[in-house]
Amino acid sequence: MPLRLLVLLAGLSVVAAGCGTAGVATVAPPEDPTSAPAAAHSVDTATAEQVFKLLGGLDQAWKRRDCAAVADLTTWVEKTLGGRACKATRNGRPALYSDPTFFLPGEGDWFAALASKPSPAYFVFLREGGRWRLGAGPIPARGAAPETPTTITPDAGLVGQARVVAQRHLTYLTDPAGVAGVRFPPGDPVRGLRDELTGLPEQVRPDRLDVDVELPEQPMMALVLSADTMLAFDALRVVYRQRPKAGKASLAHPLKKDAEIVVLATVISAAKGLTTVGVRRGPA
Repeated sequence: MPLRLLVLLAGLSVVAAGCGTAGVATVAPPEDPTSAPAAAHSVDTATAEQVFKLLGGLDQAWKRRDCAAVADLTTWVEKTLGGRACKATRNGRPALYSDPTFFLPGEGDWFAALASKPSPAYFVFLREGGRWRLGAGPIPARGAAPETPTTITPDAGLVGQARVVAQRHLTYLTDPAGVAGVRFPPGDPVRGLRDELTGLPEQVRPDRLDVDVELPEQPMMALVLSADTMLAFDALRVVYRQRPKAGKASLAHPLKKDAEIVVLATVISAAKGLTTVGVRRGPA
């Protein structure tokens, strides 16, 4: 487990019952560009098409209600999201997606797909231990589909923004005053999420609520769409710590959740900044 840096951020308002606590964010140290994996793989379309068929195996595992098989075919955030869903329901199963467009990085043990049926959704596949697994998906897509990847080399500044997109998400969510300067367009789901988190303590009064936003360990997943745009995938963990009002033994307005995972697909533009093109939330 790599060393992590705990940063106390004074942005996210979690004032409840007269008690205020700043959100605590777990941020991984900046990635050292000289420490890239020695054996990075290049994923071609034929490989991606074969790996995408993994969703058929997952469908069968869900059909059999075989949660162990679901866990074996998944990794990263999907191991948590899919595993919890399987254990919680043990009935029904996610729709089987088809008609994908592939987003292939120049190198690396991952790729993404945007399936158009039954409704647009992103999937992220990761190669782990010599095998391909589903890392995240379906992530419901929103807005127009991004451009397909190009081999054009983007501006170094844009690449730098893509490398820290997860930290920028975290900063935005813990900075309701906007002093850090991170921006999202009107109607963007990340703006709605920040408003939701900021308003929760007031909604559960007289209970007391602390909200922490964490950046879990995750691979670097960003690829070039054009000379001035990139597509990135990342995830955040939101932790809710709710307590009864002093002198009370039970909660007045229980949230019925302790933590959740938020998975984001983001287009980074040199001109427009960050725009969310896919989002998925589920219990952590």
